[in-house]
Amino acid sequence: MSELIHTCYRVLDVDRSVAFYEKLGMEELRRMPIRDEAINVFMGFPGDGPRLELTHNFDQSEPYEVGTGYGHIAFTVDDLDAALARLAEEGIEPESAPYTVREGGSRLCFVRDPDGYRVELIERG
Repeated sequence: MSELIHTCYRVLDVDRSVAFYEKLGMEELRRMPIRDEAINVFMGFPGDGPRLELTHNFDQSEPYEVGTGYGHIAFTVDDLDAALARLAEEGIEPESAPYTVREGGSRLCFVRDPDGYRVELIERG
């Protein structure tokens, strides 16, 4: 039986990316050097395993192209307004104001991480 264990992003600044995902409730679980070429940082939620691998290639100085096939990853948050306030402290604003897809549905919005990857924030409840 197979299991999806993590997603990997290539990032330009590991510490900046770690700080972004920490604001969404993740924590750094470990750093794994890859020879002299790169470093992988594994992020996860408390009590869970690594769910996001951030890879920084030391020879990369230009932003990566996200591509047209990538959509987004999604996080649930207890309080969408509080999550957006934490991100705003870092200069990260939502693409648009929070909204619902249908009447009675959860509030949601999209932000972009420091490398331009879209992240959907969905309020629980």
